[in-house]
Amino acid sequence: MHIAILAGDGIGPEIMDQTIRVLEALNLPDLKLSPALVGGAAYHALGHPLPDGTLSLCKEADAILFGAVGDPSCDSLERHLRPEQAILGLRSALGLFANLRPAKMFDGLSDMSALRPEVAAEIDLLIVRELNGDVYFGEKGVRTNNKGLREGYDIMSYDEDEVRRIAHVAFKAAQRRGSKLCSVDKANVLETSQLWRDIIIEVSAQYPDVTLDHMYVDNAAMQLVRSPGQFDVVVTGNLFGDILSDQASMCVGSIGLLASASLGEGTRGLYEPIHGSAPDIAGKGSANPCAMILSAAMMLRHSFGLKSQALKVEQAVAAILDDNILGADLGGQHSCQQIGDAILAKIV
Repeated sequence: MHIAILAGDGIGPEIMDQTIRVLEALNLPDLKLSPALVGGAAYHALGHPLPDGTLSLCKEADAILFGAVGDPSCDSLERHLRPEQAILGLRSALGLFANLRPAKMFDGLSDMSALRPEVAAEIDLLIVRELNGDVYFGEKGVRTNNKGLREGYDIMSYDEDEVRRIAHVAFKAAQRRGSKLCSVDKANVLETSQLWRDIIIEVSAQYPDVTLDHMYVDNAAMQLVRSPGQFDVVVTGNLFGDILSDQASMCVGSIGLLASASLGEGTRGLYEPIHGSAPDIAGKGSANPCAMILSAAMMLRHSFGLKSQALKVEQAVAAILDDNILGADLGGQHSCQQIGDAILAKIV
């Protein structure tokens, strides 16, 4: 079990330390952890956010645990040198096109949600986000228009094969859950979205056991706060998925609770919390490591097939939350270390 450990920037090293403690406590066979620099830390040390050595390690490893990237001191760099380009580069180089982002309300935390507790309690959904297309990877730049004004542009595009492969991931995920799939697009105004919808409908013929419906992204954002219990699996593009998954995180109470898996055609995956580097609290010991630890649980399940160990970690996180072991993001006073200690106590 060779795992690349990319702690990254900000709170990344703090939450990764607690995650490594959890993995080591599971007594996993042939566990090999290989750390490497990424993001702003890599730029400051080696001049690039995704050094060749880090990329080579990730190609050799069976899975990647990724903390967070983002460093305000790098904000003025050319775009290709900014920390955030590291995660985009890894997704592209490793062919990681499908991002799975589960959002479920933990018992006892419904009061923490921005939604009414009875509404928040219904949340149990999975967002399947396409990762390698859309405006994030399309042609972009700044040009002078015919009025002599600077004009920024980012091209949104998907080809049918890109849509088809993420559709299969989403339909299969729905088969494992409640057999309901909602495809989110903006087909009323975007040609890219119209193609998206057409291909999703074509693929749906291969999954007659899954109920498919469609929703425009603005309506989906509204429904996510109005009636989140209606969603089981949601599939959408890169841009819309980025926004909706962060919205879902606050519906369950904190962005510090949501894990994610980025997968390709094989078993290698990249696993990361969705909360970012949080430079304002970096080094203070107050970060919530739960999302990072839950990301490791997703790794155990998806890359290594260790379902019982993954469940043990997930149950431990749920148990400490039920015990009111909460970080500052959930109104508590427990430190990153204390949360890690509590989770370890449930596992050992």
